[in-house]
Amino acid sequence: MDANAELTIGQLARRAGVTVTTLHFYEERGLIWSRRTAGNQRRFPRHALRRIAFIRVAQRVGIPLREIGEALAALPVDQAPTQEDWEQLSAGWKADLDLRITQLVRLRDKLTDCIGCGCLSLERCLLRNRDDKLGATGTGPRRLWVDSPRS
Repeated sequence: MDANAELTIGQLARRAGVTVTTLHFYEERGLIWSRRTAGNQRRFPRHALRRIAFIRVAQRVGIPLREIGEALAALPVDQAPTQEDWEQLSAGWKADLDLRITQLVRLRDKLTDCIGCGCLSLERCLLRNRDDKLGATGTGPRRLWVDSPRS
């Protein structure tokens, strides 16, 4: 590989807007990779910048790192993810993101009322689960969660 097409870990961290520790974390999980020089210094391909941007955008919208890693594993390792790669992978995440949006809107709308009362009216509280009656229907805050394909 052309040495001019590579970045040191410090250069990559600055250009990607992440810490060196974050890069170590990503590398340990196989999301990015480096080669070692004769002096045992890491050198990253320039296209690692695009992979890191891909990771950060996916994390920002709430995609778990495990799923990001699975998605990146399906892509060629010797080139940057393309616009087409992003479109294909994000389409697979759309249903999950739509579900999260629905859950967040529902949570926002229900919590406003609950917090607005100052917890003085437990009879009206949507989070209240007297005698754990909802425990038979599943785990977690059953009144606020929308059923998820993951649950």
